[in-house]
Amino acid sequence: MYHWIILPKEKTKNPHAVALGRLGGSKGGNARAAALPPDVRTEIAVKAGKAGGTARAKKMTKAQRSESARKAALARWKK
Repeated sequence: MYHWIILPKEKTKNPHAVALGRLGGSKGGNARAAALPPDVRTEIAVKAGKAGGTARAKKMTKAQRSESARKAALARWKK
């Protein structure tokens, strides 16, 4: 009795599809940003900043958060 092991084919990418993907991917975010009105871009940026700030704040000690808030206030009021 023979037991044959069938190996799966190696997955290879179509080079033409890869090239097309690079073309679209390289302009994706910039093209989207250019198409959005400024108020929507601002809204997205504020939301992203809050999300990133929350994640960073969780990793900071109380003293580090306090120092960061102090620096942010100074930078804001110096304008």
